[in-house]
Amino acid sequence: MEPAPSAKQLVRWSETLAAIARTGLGFTESLYEQERFEEILRVAADIKFAAEEGIEGTEDADGILQEWLGSVGKGVPGYVTPKVAVGAAVGNDRGEMLLVKRADSGVWLYPTGWADVGYSAAEVVVKEVQEETGIDVEVVRLIAVLDGLRVGFSRIPLYCLVFQCRSVGGTLRAHPLECADVGWFPLGNLPTPLVGAERWSAQVFAALRGEHVDVLYDPVRRPMWRGDPDRT
Repeated sequence: MEPAPSAKQLVRWSETLAAIARTGLGFTESLYEQERFEEILRVAADIKFAAEEGIEGTEDADGILQEWLGSVGKGVPGYVTPKVAVGAAVGNDRGEMLLVKRADSGVWLYPTGWADVGYSAAEVVVKEVQEETGIDVEVVRLIAVLDGLRVGFSRIPLYCLVFQCRSVGGTLRAHPLECADVGWFPLGNLPTPLVGAERWSAQVFAALRGEHVDVLYDPVRRPMWRGDPDRT
């Protein structure tokens, strides 16, 4: 017997259905098609709610539905794509990595932030690290492009561009609103829970040691749609 779909798979499927439906709503002028796309959104909202909260109470999925409907645009602005975030793998002279404890979720991760309009990806990295941790950095190279849903540090579709950075100054301090804690950690003493570490930690620490690494990306699943989302 085939194993039941995981919660991660169900969230991925529901977000994909919702993206197709919202994009359809953004391009169609047919009332009939609008009704069909809205019905797909309702089903997708039920799937996502059940995956995250359980099958009981799926009538409360209306909040997810209304959030999706509120984000529908027209034409090209309405074409739904993953959001873009940037992350910073910051090292120091002691071979340690800079990590922050997120105030909203309580999990540890490298400094991250949304890609703000008007900044290059590298500029956002420098800005986010300084804001979240007080550390000044210079960007060295891009080392990873990760699917946030697949790694597990997001419940909305996003791609995270992870840059290796070098600490060049500043004073370590946690942002009072965004971070519950911040610190430098060696590979053998990483804090928990650390999101997605099994996916990115070896790559990141090899880069911080100065080793040549290719850009890490999520491999293609076989079959692409039904493949295991946790398989590396």
